[in-house]
Amino acid sequence: MRKTTVGRVRQWATCSFLMASCTITALGQVPGQSTEDDNKPHAPMTKQQAKELFRSVDQILSFVSTDTKLPIKHSVKRKLISREEVTKYLKKKFDEDESTRRMQRSELVLKKFGLLDRDFQLRPFLLSLLTEQIAGFYDNKTKTVNLLDWIEPDEQKPVLAHELTHALQDQKVDLTKWSDVSLEGISRNAQADNHHLQVDEADTAREAIAEGQAMATFIDYTLQPSGKTLADAPPEMMSRLKGMVGDTSGSPVLARAPLLLQESLLFPYTDGLNFEHAILVKGGKEAAFAGVLANPPSSSFEILHPEQYLAHVPVPVLRMPDIHPLLDPEWDPYDLGVMGELDVRILTELFGGREISDGLAPEWDGGVYYAAQRKSASAAEKQTTASIGLLYYSQWKNPDSASTFMRIYAAQIPRKYSKVTRREKDERGDKEQVYSTNEGDVLLSISGSSVFVSEGFDLQLARKLRDSIRDEQPKGPIRLAQAGSEPALSLSRLLGSYGVIRPVPRERYTSQGRFPFEPVAK
Repeated sequence: MRKTTVGRVRQWATCSFLMASCTITALGQVPGQSTEDDNKPHAPMTKQQAKELFRSVDQILSFVSTDTKLPIKHSVKRKLISREEVTKYLKKKFDEDESTRRMQRSELVLKKFGLLDRDFQLRPFLLSLLTEQIAGFYDNKTKTVNLLDWIEPDEQKPVLAHELTHALQDQKVDLTKWSDVSLEGISRNAQADNHHLQVDEADTAREAIAEGQAMATFIDYTLQPSGKTLADAPPEMMSRLKGMVGDTSGSPVLARAPLLLQESLLFPYTDGLNFEHAILVKGGKEAAFAGVLANPPSSSFEILHPEQYLAHVPVPVLRMPDIHPLLDPEWDPYDLGVMGELDVRILTELFGGREISDGLAPEWDGGVYYAAQRKSASAAEKQTTASIGLLYYSQWKNPDSASTFMRIYAAQIPRKYSKVTRREKDERGDKEQVYSTNEGDVLLSISGSSVFVSEGFDLQLARKLRDSIRDEQPKGPIRLAQAGSEPALSLSRLLGSYGVIRPVPRERYTSQGRFPFEPVAK
């Protein structure tokens, strides 16, 4: 997945995923709180209110600079816009942005994996979600913070703290260049394939840093009256904070979204916040803000395990052999990418439940996927998963984890396809499972701590692909390439290409609401 398909969707919708970076979590909703009032029309704010809100921008910018130790290089432009203007802006971005044109490619791969139902429509969902949740945004291109004329000024001030953090990040590193380090285009040879894989999750990690820092400032601004800060929060309070940030009860659209989208879209805010808290506690503000911007993590693995980032632990990245001679006569390259720990966490929770996911995802030790589209497919067939061939190779820290993963993945084959028949007579021992489906052959096989999955390729070709990929893997882990000036991809990107879709320059959006946090007395 150029960026993992999961990763691509994440970027769209967090709008680091699609058109901008978006705080779509219900930041301020108390769990269970009704949002009925939020959906009613509100009268535009008065001129006096607008004047007060504009005046507060400089005050809050000063607070953010002090809180993050990121310098103010120049003032930030501000603009008041209406709900209609926001809706028009979002639709225009969806219709014109290049990432949108890649969305269908990501959708097909996600659906082939079983991460989205075949009849799910991604574009209408994301547009509905953004128009429901937006409460302000910083536009990297125009260097402007956009304020909403239908939300009370006091409610927008914490949002401003979040968005003005993006403004100072932008002044520090140029967010447009820093955030989007993805490789352009579809790779068509082994060298390009492996270049993509080495930088595949970089955008996902950077999105989590940008939003995690903004969430930290948002919380510190909200906690001002108490004299507390995020750095004061004990571990049990961080768990509560993550739960609040990740709560979907304030967003009817997000609450009914597929698990993949919920987890992908919330990841930058929940796990990004947790990462920033860990760096704050260990290294202080300069390390957590300017330090991380200068030396960002390169994978979801590091975001999920900040202690590994701090210890410079190598991130396992697998290699792709030159499979083009095997595929290119009948298949066009479609997508490839890393299946990172975040992607595995989502997939295993969807297929096996939270308890299995919590135990299995940390045992991930690397994974890649490759998708191709059948050249002989008709134009109509190319709009469906039936035209897609998919292979997925994963490594695990021990054979038991690999066996568990293969078992829960195999159990989903009848859910994903119709006309499923197990072909035991074609299997070579108990390490293989072979199926016929309405979309072609499926092969699952296990060898030690590795699992191979092929869906849509005929059995003979699938075995050749499996053997080629297994033979290519090094004996030790490869350090994930640090994406400096190079573009990157990930499942964030499949979604965002969490190896299938691609991200775009980010404008940053923050959702409405108040943050219901009561500090614990020390």
